[in-house]
Amino acid sequence: MPRTTKSLINTEELGRAIRRRREELGLSLRDVADQTNVSASTLSRIENGTGKPDADNIARLTTWLDVPLERILTRGREDAGDAKAVVYYPHESTPEIVEAHLRADRNLSPETADALSQLFRVRLFAVQPKRNGCSSQTSLTTPGLAAAIIQT
Repeated sequence: MPRTTKSLINTEELGRAIRRRREELGLSLRDVADQTNVSASTLSRIENGTGKPDADNIARLTTWLDVPLERILTRGREDAGDAKAVVYYPHESTPEIVEAHLRADRNLSPETADALSQLFRVRLFAVQPKRNGCSSQTSLTTPGLAAAIIQT
């Protein structure tokens, strides 16, 4: 009987992150391909959830995304054991960190986590310019953001 192994990489999460970053930067698949040395067809398949990137491409893409590899690992996600820590870089923006926490919450479906993440982003950008004229995505800390949302 053939043995099947489940991928340790959450390609859906990787594809979503690539598409979001690419759209935020106004880049085409070809532009990202040129920057990452990952073919545009491979990028398209990953974004659409049909591609399974090899280790080299995963390393290139997580480097380009500037996110920890642990963010797209599925290991432990399906385990019913202890909750795993969410790994992030200190320079990541608040919406990216919040989204990582929402996606790691086993009590939320992927659709609910996505909807809450989008709602958070919309609300953040609605509140943020009101605080000291700031428009930088990283200018608010999570506690500061919570206070700003509560005040509005």
